[in-house]
Amino acid sequence: TRMITGQLTSAKNPLLKEVRRAIARGSLTTEGFCIAETFHLLEEALRSDCFIHTVITAESVRTTVEAQVKGLKQVNLIRVPDSLFAEISATESSQGVMTLVRPPAWEIDQVFRGQSLVVIIDGLQDPGNAGAILRAAEAFGATGAIFLKGSVSPYNPKAIRASAGSVFRLPLVTHFDESIACATLEQKCVDAYAAMPTGQQSLAEADLTRSCALVIGSEGRGVSPKLRSIAHNLRIPTANVESLNAAMAAGILLYEARRQRQLIT
Repeated sequence: TRMITGQLTSAKNPLLKEVRRAIARGSLTTEGFCIAETFHLLEEALRSDCFIHTVITAESVRTTVEAQVKGLKQVNLIRVPDSLFAEISATESSQGVMTLVRPPAWEIDQVFRGQSLVVIIDGLQDPGNAGAILRAAEAFGATGAIFLKGSVSPYNPKAIRASAGSVFRLPLVTHFDESIACATLEQKCVDAYAAMPTGQQSLAEADLTRSCALVIGSEGRGVSPKLRSIAHNLRIPTANVESLNAAMAAGILLYEARRQRQLIT
């Protein structure tokens, strides 16, 4: 087995049409690959041992891309003219490289392993926020993430870029049913904390050393009533500003959980 190289010059090519569709939908391709654009994400995919199916490179950076993937077997390296790459790219200032990566398949038990620290994404729509939350989750030792039905896909190309590669490593499940999530928290004896600007409990009073789940709601409606009803409503003390961006709030909660856990180890 060796690297297979080829050249495409038409936007009507089925592979390029499929890539464009996945980018437009903000989802995986029909074969289950995510679109990771930038050199950094190619490196992260390689480092994370994910299966790389195809690397699409603009002609102008072809030698750089070939050097990065030269050790890979069974990878398709597709060259396209710079103008065509710019047409299919999801970014305004493209680096000229796009990787079709199969993300790992995770089970719910892997998300709740050990002393669980799980982030539950409840209706969040902004892919940049979702990716930044995954980055913070990996950085502060979360065991995994759950994306409830109706939330943005973590495999949206913008979310993948904002995660800076964490999406390839952090155990996560998507399209998860809210009722099943509530039942799972109860079954696994996990404390749920809902991030709420008007929460009764201040972050300083919360014990995040036990197995817990941090629920981050949507930008508009916040945490759903069903999850609110089983969770401690937690507020981050702020001055002059009522609420924080979802990713910033998640980062602060995750940092505090890690800080508390390090104090007892």
